[in-house]
Amino acid sequence: MRLGAHIGISEGLPQAVSSGRAIGCEAIQIFSKSPQMWAGPAIAPEAADAFRAAVRTEGLSHTAVHHGYLINLASPKAFMLKRSRKAFLDEIQRAELLGVDGLIFHPGAHLGSGVEAGLRTIAESVRTALDEVPGGRVRLLLENAAGQGTALCSTLEELQTVLAEIEAPQRVGVTLDTCHLFAAGNDFRSDAGYGDLVDRVASTIGLEAVRAFHLNDAKAPVGSHLDRHENIGKGEIGRDGFAHLVNDPRWANVPGYLETPLDDDDYARYREDLATLRSLEALPRPSTGAPRRPRGGKAGDSR
Repeated sequence: MRLGAHIGISEGLPQAVSSGRAIGCEAIQIFSKSPQMWAGPAIAPEAADAFRAAVRTEGLSHTAVHHGYLINLASPKAFMLKRSRKAFLDEIQRAELLGVDGLIFHPGAHLGSGVEAGLRTIAESVRTALDEVPGGRVRLLLENAAGQGTALCSTLEELQTVLAEIEAPQRVGVTLDTCHLFAAGNDFRSDAGYGDLVDRVASTIGLEAVRAFHLNDAKAPVGSHLDRHENIGKGEIGRDGFAHLVNDPRWANVPGYLETPLDDDDYARYREDLATLRSLEALPRPSTGAPRRPRGGKAGDSR
């Protein structure tokens, strides 16, 4: 797995790249604007160029933008849905300008309209956005949910339904958040549990749809539906669950972004989490960007 983290952009876009590299990231995820705003200031072309150049210079294997928190692509309220779709399109266009590999987004919540209606609305929202950006290079990555409230896509089956309705496998994919998986009832700490999870991924969304991971331990027990992140090895998932992931050759060229808690000491806890993950690695790390492809599954690539 290509290990990385979510890095802030307060000091500038290219500085986020160097900050990530300084703590040992092979990949970084960023916000392209404040996640609490519907719209942000335009990205200056020279800033986008500097970001792209920094990614090349620092040799990052993968980059991603995470969308803002206000967007709900499943909303049954016409005004909110229209506003969300407009903001989502803006996020895609910003990601395209930055040249990142993926735009990671929360599918949304049905707010009482029901699961089936909510999933249809998400798929329609994504299809609409794809039509607005023909030939786009950024892959749109649905993130699985923990299952709180009416949030959708906490199950692999719901993700499968949305992907099937979008019908654009070359432009969409999935980011699997480990805390969300665990909170939704997937216990992958044991060999058997991890094997069962991978088998279900293969039989629903498909291994090739997994284009990124969010690597977060969980404060709450399995099946809690609580989205509470913890640092690696210090939560309910523990070291064994992450050892399965970082040693699975099917994910050798898939990025894993930390979103674990930080403190006032900059990215010190990210450093610790990256060190913990690397201490779990028992297999040789790939020397090139080419994914290792064992029989029975495909590793995701950067697009």
